Amino acid sequence: MAQDVLCEVSNCKYNKEGKKCGADQIFVVSHKGNKAHNSEETDCKTFEPGM
Repeated sequence: MAQDVLCEVSNCKYNKEGKKCGADQIFVVSHKGNKAHNSEETDCKTFEPGM
């Protein structure tokens, strides 16, 4: 399992110092059902706007 999950979305409330994700869980979905062929076909549903 990944030790550090990085995120460059600066306005996400889970974005911590060093662009590390501080969420307890990460939820990633595919635009194409349950399989994706590249990262452009996915989205992070964990995102929540911060301040």
